[in-house]
Amino acid sequence: MTPEPRIVTNAALDRLPLFATDLEIATAIVGRARADYWLKAILPALEQRGFPGIDPLHKARPVPLVKQFFARYFGITAGFAMAKPGGEERIWIPKRERKPEGGRA
Repeated sequence: MTPEPRIVTNAALDRLPLFATDLEIATAIVGRARADYWLKAILPALEQRGFPGIDPLHKARPVPLVKQFFARYFGITAGFAMAKPGGEERIWIPKRERKPEGGRA
């Protein structure tokens, strides 16, 4: 059994009702200026990754599950935030398998 992820806190998300519309959630997450873009471009990608669906009874998404989704998405369940690596990715190759530098044999 996996432990319950910590909840992501965001003042705007915290002010939402228990069930919120996609527009309310988008505005709370990225602000009013970028909400339309988030709804059209980001939300479909997040739904493929397990973003909580619309509850048919309430015709809205459950906000606590949205918070839990972002807790897992950001790696909070692992106890630290996953950082995007900066710089070039290098793959380690054992010394005996490396090609000689400068044409030396």
